[in-house]
Amino acid sequence: MTKQILIVDDHLLVREGLKLIIETNEEYRVAGEAENGEIALRLAEQLRPDIILLDLNMPVMNGLETMKRLREQALDIPVIILTTYNEDDYMVQGLALGAKGYLLKDANREKLFHTLSSALRGETLLQPEVASKVFGFQQERVSPAHTGRRELPALSDKEQLVLQAAARGYRSKEIAFDLGISERTVKAHLTSIYNKFGVDSRSQAVAMAIEHGVIHL
Repeated sequence: MTKQILIVDDHLLVREGLKLIIETNEEYRVAGEAENGEIALRLAEQLRPDIILLDLNMPVMNGLETMKRLREQALDIPVIILTTYNEDDYMVQGLALGAKGYLLKDANREKLFHTLSSALRGETLLQPEVASKVFGFQQERVSPAHTGRRELPALSDKEQLVLQAAARGYRSKEIAFDLGISERTVKAHLTSIYNKFGVDSRSQAVAMAIEHGVIHL
């Protein structure tokens, strides 16, 4: 089944460029385009796309606010951040809000489709150095009254291996092959890790584990 994509960016040339590349692959179709978050929310509700490519720095309603509103409206649609080299702060905040990864606006065709397919599988693409920034941003949001750092629950040996591989960017399918287990089992281990750490994404789990020394890169 063709996957429907919503492109959200205030620059027409960026939207058109992405659309041209996406339409070279029959597995994907651009279902809609929006120039700001306000329009994006309406289209997300109407079209229910499989994935959203979302710029963060836009007029009217920026990408961060759009992600918050998507969550408030229970629109559980994977989001990939569209970014440039000089938007680290925005990108980190977007990832901390649950984005499935980020894509440079001038990314090549191979990178674009790799990022799309990973997000649609429910995986999060996150480089280790970015994971550390994401965790740092989350820590800044903690109340000043919270002065202690809680200990993380212990992981099983298998969970440790799965999380270590995830931190290095391996996909669930690759982790399953390397460990000789099913992909479903890998996802079950990840869910268990999320529950233990009190997080809801791979990027958050990796960032927390790095900060607490549970895994090393």
